[in-house]
Amino acid sequence: MKLDNQVVLIAGGNGALGQTVVPAFIQSGAQVFIADRHAHDNPSTIQVDVTNETDVRRAVKEVASKTGHIDVLINLVGGFAAGRVVETEIAVWQRMLTMNLTAAFLLSKAVLPPMLERRIGRIVHVAARAAVDPFPGAAAYIVSKSGLATLIRTMALEIAGTGVTVNGVLPTTIDTPANRKSMPEADISQWVRPDSIAQLLVFLASPNAAQLNGSLIPIG
Repeated sequence: MKLDNQVVLIAGGNGALGQTVVPAFIQSGAQVFIADRHAHDNPSTIQVDVTNETDVRRAVKEVASKTGHIDVLINLVGGFAAGRVVETEIAVWQRMLTMNLTAAFLLSKAVLPPMLERRIGRIVHVAARAAVDPFPGAAAYIVSKSGLATLIRTMALEIAGTGVTVNGVLPTTIDTPANRKSMPEADISQWVRPDSIAQLLVFLASPNAAQLNGSLIPIG
């Protein structure tokens, strides 16, 4: 897939999954900017708290001021916490909702108006298979990812026919160093390879995916 001259903002691009996703988009020909909560010397990294609406709007305007527009938003931001409902502290509940749902809402809300004005754009969020196939023992995480899946479907209905699309990717366990460390006895052959997710994200950002809107695509 080629994304020549496309401006792509990747939220969470410096994380474990981002280390594979960002190079895939660069190789596709896209001009990539990374939204990250930490400052970096790299001029393509925009420091931003994706859970703060004012900061998100500022970051989106900063990218647009450099490029004229944003063609694609890829959202990799998220977190995991274990615990059944009766075991979950309110702080954990709120943290999962903030990381997995509120950040996606704020990022989408910030990039949508200029995309709708230009009548072209792609928004892709990474959710989780558990959003549609829940399991016991991670209540706050699953509810927040389910909320993200519903947000995707709702936005898709709202923007249908505008030339802008929003879709979601639903991976099972991703093969990252952190997951290997936390689950040393697991069969990693069943886990999703980051490069598989990266290629799917590139496809969903491409013109070839123009007819996909509101899709929640399982992988793994």
